Amino acid sequence: MTLFKPVRTRRTFEEALEQIVDAIQAGDLRVGDRLDSERALSTQMEISRPTLREAIRILSDAGVVELRSRPRGGLFVRSERIPRELLARHSELRLSEVAGVLQARRLFEPRVAQLAGLCATDDDIDALRRTVELQSECANDHSRAMQLDYRFHLLIARATHNATVVQQMRVLLERLEIARDMTPRGPEDAELEVAIHERTLKAIMTGDAERIEEAMDEHLSYLECIWEETGRVRLRRVPDFLLSRRSDQVPAAR
Repeated sequence: MTLFKPVRTRRTFEEALEQIVDAIQAGDLRVGDRLDSERALSTQMEISRPTLREAIRILSDAGVVELRSRPRGGLFVRSERIPRELLARHSELRLSEVAGVLQARRLFEPRVAQLAGLCATDDDIDALRRTVELQSECANDHSRAMQLDYRFHLLIARATHNATVVQQMRVLLERLEIARDMTPRGPEDAELEVAIHERTLKAIMTGDAERIEEAMDEHLSYLECIWEETGRVRLRRVPDFLLSRRSDQVPAAR
């Protein structure tokens, strides 16, 4: 499978770096994995080899990848922990936009999860289950937990086997990740998030649309309530015809 695509923007260096980071965040590349040769990567991305080398140099300096010498040399993933400074998108969301991101998520993600419930393969379920297990192992590592949360939601989108859904989910998750990063967290939050992910996965495995709706309602309400409790964000009410089937059981401020 080819992980990378041609770089089409003028910011070729930044996009090349971002594609490699995204592949690691999504779990397509893991610690110990060997990337394709420099020639193959530059061909896949349709960029010059010096441009690719600059992206690799920064990833190497950050400890994300490493170049090993022969006999089994090449470029390898050294760490799945992506330093904050490499995620430039974290400066692109204003506080006033958080409500809109959470509202867009409410409209989109439950339907994605329901489609995943219909289309997910055994491999999709195994990938989701492994991600939840990894989350439970790093409950006290906020940065790593955040990256695994991103992976969990992206894997749900991938389980739909719909390229358009995956593309749109990436856009939403990038902005949602910023909102999550700005969210106050206590020591009990990590365990609660793992439990919510476990219930969400079980619901998807049933393929039952109503059960998935209920699980996603709990899932989305968790972050929404945290933001409302801060007093900094008041979520705009969603029109009645867009509310979930359980609208009579959830707060109107949602």
